[in-house]
Amino acid sequence: MNNDSSSRIVLALRKWITAAAPGAKLPSTRSLVAEHQASPVTVQKALQALTAQGLIESRPGVGTFVRAVRTARPADYGWQTAALGSPSAVLPSSSTMRTVPNDAIWLHSGYPDRELLPERLVRAALSRAARGDAALSRPPAAGMPELQQWFAQELGAATPVGITPPTPSDVIVLPGSQSGLSSIFRALVGAGQPLLMESPTYWGAILAAAQTGVRVVPVPSGPDGPDPVELARAFEETGARAFYAQPNFANPSGAQWAPGRGGEVLEVARAAGAFVIEDDWAHDFGITSTPVPLATQDDSGHVIYIRSLTKSVSTSVRIAAVVARGPARERILAHRAAESMYVSGLLQAAALDVVTQPGWQTHLRSLRQQLQSRRDLLVTSIREHVPAAHIELLPKGGLNLWLRMPDGTDLPRLTRDCEDNGVIIAAGTEWFPAEPAGPFVRLNYSGPNPAAYPQGAKVIGEALARQS
Repeated sequence: MNNDSSSRIVLALRKWITAAAPGAKLPSTRSLVAEHQASPVTVQKALQALTAQGLIESRPGVGTFVRAVRTARPADYGWQTAALGSPSAVLPSSSTMRTVPNDAIWLHSGYPDRELLPERLVRAALSRAARGDAALSRPPAAGMPELQQWFAQELGAATPVGITPPTPSDVIVLPGSQSGLSSIFRALVGAGQPLLMESPTYWGAILAAAQTGVRVVPVPSGPDGPDPVELARAFEETGARAFYAQPNFANPSGAQWAPGRGGEVLEVARAAGAFVIEDDWAHDFGITSTPVPLATQDDSGHVIYIRSLTKSVSTSVRIAAVVARGPARERILAHRAAESMYVSGLLQAAALDVVTQPGWQTHLRSLRQQLQSRRDLLVTSIREHVPAAHIELLPKGGLNLWLRMPDGTDLPRLTRDCEDNGVIIAAGTEWFPAEPAGPFVRLNYSGPNPAAYPQGAKVIGEALARQS
């Protein structure tokens, strides 16, 4: 009976509250007892139910009131407009960093799927590192000596007789290669100064250049690499003192420089008294070719070499290194120390643990096979379902397939149509430091669910056909 009475009072008061103004005072408990012919306990139960629903609020010693709807006062950040002023540059963003629904077919991402990572090695390494001294101590600014030595040995192992291999003291450990590019561009080029850059090229390098204020000068680069004659002309006309390049499995094109091209490029750089900033991001992703860094041909400090472990070990273990000699190394180290002091010793120890385990080489052999099967499946799917797309080269390594779409293709519309049908692709526009040389699309074959590649290609082909 009490429960029924309480519900009846709640319904009556809800009706009263609806008609009342916010902040209106409810009748006293004594009045409600008399009006509804109920006990004080029943009235209190009804009031408690209304309070739990957020309709009323009790003010001790004052009474019970209809709860006013409180809206958050909009924050006013207008003052920041004047404080910040106009942006010095509009920094580009990348579609490859987007988070998309899990049920979509991912062909846009720049990072390998979890099943391509050495998960068991990484978990064990992180656990051991957490129990060791690295978890509590500060490493040197240039990196843990043991990790410096590993990077130097990796490069030195491929250095031919007659070329002095790098030493551990030439190595600076980085918290990922992206921050390393920013430091190198600041230290060796400087704001407002020209930087030659392959076109197309890694969007992150374009971002780092924009962020540091250097002036990018595109140098066309095809399946065999840049034309040494064109590169020499660019050095001469611009007065540039650095050239950013990816000799092995370039992102986005997958190109690997032709045999001998590296030596020709290095001769051009030597004649110009310039640096070649070699980004060896895909060193661990060879498929049918083993990369030999350009840095192995140089011991006079012209090549600034960057190698990352982030994509091959784990995206959570952001560790890379730059190998540089002479005053250039000191300038880069000074910029790194000013920006981040040092790199997490825990992550350095974990990365070193992974790459020195016997299972690391086993993992790399398996990875080569997995990437080849994924690449071949995607290529076959594209050729079947998107015959109008031109595959300029079959990449011998890396993670990406570079497609040229028919002239006149509306890339924004193509990407939207594909996404509407559950397939996420990346328009090639963001990989050009200047105007795009054509309507390109970059597809990544290291993402999740490779079995969906045929369906993804079919969606792309249908979206492209709708434009004709």
